[in-house]
Amino acid sequence: MERWRNKVAVVSGASAGIGAACARALVGAGLLVVGLARRQERIEQLRAQLPLPQQQRLHAVQCDITNESQVLQAFDWTKRQLGGVHVLVNNAGIMATTELSGAGNTQPIRDTVETNIMGSVYCIREAFQAMRLQQQQPGHVIIVNSVAGQQVPNLGTQLPSLNIYPASKFALRAMQEIYRQEFQRHKTQVRVSTISPGIVDTDILPEQLQAVIKQHMPMLRAEDVADAILWTIGTPANVQVQNITIKPQGEKF
Repeated sequence: MERWRNKVAVVSGASAGIGAACARALVGAGLLVVGLARRQERIEQLRAQLPLPQQQRLHAVQCDITNESQVLQAFDWTKRQLGGVHVLVNNAGIMATTELSGAGNTQPIRDTVETNIMGSVYCIREAFQAMRLQQQQPGHVIIVNSVAGQQVPNLGTQLPSLNIYPASKFALRAMQEIYRQEFQRHKTQVRVSTISPGIVDTDILPEQLQAVIKQHMPMLRAEDVADAILWTIGTPANVQVQNITIKPQGEKF
């Protein structure tokens, strides 16, 4: 991890859950972290909870990743204020609370696609363009995916539908390979990896689903995912980690 000390990491969805855990872990590892979130004040609260020497390493930037102009502004700010981007943790994502076949479901389905897919496209594109300018310096894009991007979990008829969410995560799995090929085509040192956790105890889950899972199924902590991300970016520069799948011990699917 020493080569990343004082380098710049951008974390999307940094206001809670996996994103907040990643921001804490990266700051603790010596990186400068720019946290993107619609709820900027939540990142500022997170910064206030850090040890004093680390607080100046976390920067809170208001950004709705479905808004392309806000993404452009966030990465422009990062370049002007901190000199560039070396690591991106593409984490922000949502899950709709509707059925894929349900009536009147257009907006929540569209919101999921815009956040999970198009928001990822905007952030990864801008991060890569910044990384390309850094010549032979290392760069790493981490895409936070899900086991739902490998196999659609069967939750049965008593739990809410996962609707378009697995499809959006399958898309991220395909995008990771396209990015890997493109980064090579441009002869860069930028790597791209996905982290695919099982069920994580975060507020992305609909309340009904979260309550049932907490009673009957084991869950990962957000810090478990952050640990996997630190390990991934800490691998030698010649190692291309394609995907890491982590599940809570005892997960049923």
